[in-house]
This record gives sequence, C-alpha cells and structure tokens, in this order.
Amino acid sequence: MDMGLKGRVACVAGASQGLGRAVALGLAAEGCDLAVCARNEQKLADLAREAGERFGVRVWWRAVDLMDSNQAEEFTRQAGRELGRLDVLVTNGGGPPAGGFADFDEDAWLKAARLLLFSAQALVRGALPYMQEKGWGRIVNVTSVSVKQPLPALIQSNSLRAAVIGWAKSLADEVGPAGITVNNICQGWILTERVDQILAYRSANEGRSREEIAAGVLTGIPLGRMGRPEEFADLAVFLASERAAYITGASVVIDGGLYRGLM
Repeated sequence: MDMGLKGRVACVAGASQGLGRAVALGLAAEGCDLAVCARNEQKLADLAREAGERFGVRVWWRAVDLMDSNQAEEFTRQAGRELGRLDVLVTNGGGPPAGGFADFDEDAWLKAARLLLFSAQALVRGALPYMQEKGWGRIVNVTSVSVKQPLPALIQSNSLRAAVIGWAKSLADEVGPAGITVNNICQGWILTERVDQILAYRSANEGRSREEIAAGVLTGIPLGRMGRPEEFADLAVFLASERAAYITGASVVIDGGLYRGLM
C-alpha cells in the first residue's frame, strides 16, 4: 500500500530511542525526510546516519530539552526552515517517574506537565504554520493506554496524558478545516526502556522479582506478549499517511487487547 508519504517531511520528538526511534525509521522507510530531536546527541547522530544510509532520506537533528517550551517550539520552526516544509509531527516526550500520589509534590507535577502536555503544545505551535500553508498536515501524539484504563503506580502519567487527549480532541476541531488531522496513539506494554523502568519500580515496591511482575502483566494481555516498537511504528506511520485522511480526533489503542472497555 502506498502511504503517500514520499517526499514529505516528518518531525519526530524523542527520537533517540524506543518508540520515537522506531517511528522515525518507519517514516524514513516510506520516503519521508526527517527532523528529529532528543537530548542525546550521539544517539541522534547514529539515527541520522542509519536513516540516511538505509533509506536515502535527508535527516536534520538537534539536541533539545522538550521540557523547555521555547526549545521545543523553536525546534519545529527551525525544522521547517531547514527542510523547506513540515508535513508530519509526532509528539513524544517519554514518561514521568513511576509512583503514587504521596510521591510527588507540586513541583513534580509541574515538571510532569511540562514533559507530557506543554512540550506537545509547543511542538505544535512551531509546526502548524507550515501545515496550514500547505493545507495538509498530520499530528500524532504518543500517549498511553492509561488514558482509557489507568495503570498502577503511574498517577502522573494517568492524569496528564488524559489532559493531552482533551487538548488534542479540541485541536482536531480547530485545524480540521485546514486539512490537518490530529490523532493519539494509546499504547500498552511495548518493549522499550520505559517499560524496564516501570517493571523495576514495581519490583522494588512490591517485593517481587522483575520476572514475576512481567509475568503478571502478560496474564492481562490476550495476545500473551508485549508489543514491539516496530508494531507501534506501523500504526504511527499509518496515522501520518495519506491513507488516514478521514481519521481525526481519534485515540487509537495498540495494546494486545489489554484494555477491556467498549469505547
């Protein structure tokens, strides 16, 4: 299937590892030139080299602290200037620390909000003018299945990712007439560094081994396994494509069946 992405420019945040890296490579495989950011310069340079060698696309990258809204907004603005356009934006800021309500004070909540909500808004502010100029755009927000079914020991993620969903749904209404779609991916357990951190936290707090915690997680997943970053990337690429032109304001779950709700 032709995704209609060849020659477009895709901006992927948090692209140095995990889900962001997989999405960047997935988009490059479809012929997208890339603008990528994260904090780790060496990993970004390695990604740029791999994408260029494997897929022959242009890659522009910058080390950015997404918790600084000015840096995040300037990144997408500069990406459009450097590559001549900006068609696709994937907002991805990682996740805040695991923990319960008593573990976080107000400053910690503000830090988490900057990471999850404010960074996405800043990236979009820089990208929207390019999309509006062309009358075409795709915004894909990386969230979590926790917006539909809260997960244990992730109170900040459960709360603030839901705020991203509300903002994105409202934004979809505003920018739809300009040919821009806004969608969210609600992933479950995908094998990344983030999952390792969550399992380690729960192991330490519950007095059980990491293997026991992981086995318990798998019992709740009908497919009986965790997902692969490449499987997540396939969904992100589709939502970023021409083929998804009539999908907007949606929160799409990819979790192996973990979420049990009907809606």
